[in-house]
Amino acid sequence: MSDSLSNVFNIINVARKNGKKTCVVSPVSRFLIKILDIVKNNDYIKKYEIINDSRGGFVKIELSDDLNECKAIRPRLPIKAEEVTKYEKRYLPSLGFGLIILSTNKGLMTNNEAKQLRVGGTLIAYVY
Repeated sequence: MSDSLSNVFNIINVARKNGKKTCVVSPVSRFLIKILDIVKNNDYIKKYEIINDSRGGFVKIELSDDLNECKAIRPRLPIKAEEVTKYEKRYLPSLGFGLIILSTNKGLMTNNEAKQLRVGGTLIAYVY
């Protein structure tokens, strides 16, 4: 498993396409929890629960009906503050619909927050 975020989003997409309301992903990391916080705050998942065991733990995610697609962006492209709108057009179905998650020097944030703060960063994932 070379990219754990791609693996998590793949599990979520498969569960959503199969009509399941929950899915379980493993292993847990702080990076994954921050990504799930952003997705939850934008109402694409209902909630998640971290369950610790002796092997790294796992996360039980309750999916929302608003989620259509979520994918990790590979390769992780560095972008400038002025280029955020360009990548919104590339990865999102329409302007203002969905979100792109960026890693910036101010932490993980959505494309809307990055435009407000006028910061660039590295593209991580998109969700709509």
